[in-house]
Amino acid sequence: MTTDRRREFVDALVAHGARFGARLGDDARARLADYFELVERWNARLHLVAPCAPTEFAVRHVLESLFALGHIPRGARALDVGSGAGLPAIPCLVARADLSATLVEASAKKAIFLREAVAALDLRDAARVVSARFEETSAPDAGVVTCRALERFAEMIPRLFAWSPPGATLLFFGGESLRESIEREGLAFESALIPESERRFLFIIRRDQKP
Repeated sequence: MTTDRRREFVDALVAHGARFGARLGDDARARLADYFELVERWNARLHLVAPCAPTEFAVRHVLESLFALGHIPRGARALDVGSGAGLPAIPCLVARADLSATLVEASAKKAIFLREAVAALDLRDAARVVSARFEETSAPDAGVVTCRALERFAEMIPRLFAWSPPGATLLFFGGESLRESIEREGLAFESALIPESERRFLFIIRRDQKP
């Protein structure tokens, strides 16, 4: 990666961060830039994210992930389902040293990337990677479940809800099809429009609220 691409990424974090409620110091921005470089190096092999410019990666992926932090209490343990490139978990762990997370990823190759990223970003004490489909595992105790991308995401809502620990807050990123699936299940939820987006939302569901 060129120095210019790294600088563009960091500049975008600075320029757009306030809209997402992201408070990042120099160290966090530098580590997130390291993460961006790591994703770019692995992306050609694993298709972690769609190819994009540094500014788009900063806004569409990293800052969108950090938008969830407003709904994650201090000291929380999180489960990130379908973690893929580590979104939203890795940016959240970089930004908040009080958090810990289990990253659940069905693809063995992507799980290898996640372990590499956890090591490279000095997150070994905060993150654990599980290479399995979530429904084939038992959910560890956690107060938060996040999911940003999952195969047949809308269809998987009932399974995700049933799998999640009782009392957990579920933070799901998506659009109207995801909203419709949540409503079909009769789940009480709140939604927040993601900044700089017209059709993407953060859906907040409480695990103990199903009628």
